[in-house]
Amino acid sequence: MPTVYDVRPADLIDKLSEYLQKHVEEVKPPEWAMYVKLSSHNIRPPDNKDWWYVRAASLLRKIYIHGPIGIERLRKMYGGRRRDRTSPEHSRKAAGGIIRKILLQLEDAGLVEKTPKGRVLTPKGKSLLDKISTLIVKKEYQAERK
Repeated sequence: MPTVYDVRPADLIDKLSEYLQKHVEEVKPPEWAMYVKLSSHNIRPPDNKDWWYVRAASLLRKIYIHGPIGIERLRKMYGGRRRDRTSPEHSRKAAGGIIRKILLQLEDAGLVEKTPKGRVLTPKGKSLLDKISTLIVKKEYQAERK
């Protein structure tokens, strides 16, 4: 059975974000989500209006691959480089509140659980990612055969 490791990350995140948007009622962007930047190194808020679901899908994938993982390590992964005029670049962490709120919503949905070592996927969350990976591989295989 194909897993997350067998598909392209962009394909998995696209399909998973669509699934979260349509089928998981607990994952919803708050009212302020349209106006917030994702990190202090960003200049503007995201252009994609469905960025909340994309970030939730990406978090699920990262927890699948790197779990158990904490919020600080996730902040580091989603951070970036900040350049202010003539000063040298420095790395900045991503906003922890956004990551925390998405993880809490995923916990309410039963896809992620908190352990003493960090967040891990529940069996329900792991099977969801494996099912979507299987669907992606099947579509690629069918397209290849045509």
